Amino acid sequence: MPKAQATEQDHTQYHKDGSVWAKGKIAAGVPTGYWEWFRKNGTKMRSGTFENGEQVGEWTTYDLQGKVHKVTRMKPKAK
Repeated sequence: MPKAQATEQDHTQYHKDGSVWAKGKIAAGVPTGYWEWFRKNGTKMRSGTFENGEQVGEWTTYDLQGKVHKVTRMKPKAK
């Protein structure tokens, strides 16, 4: 019998001042899919993708103006 897929739910975390800190999806209690993090002023700070709670693929870091600063390719963790 195939394993049941966990239902994805939208998830938002907030800074103490109420502004959005992070947005993405959660499945089975872990981050999944595309996520974004923001500074208190609303500019994007970082973005990337999770699979089974682990960072995968390209992750982008943004400067204070929200422009791409660097892109990092995440290596799979050794098992």
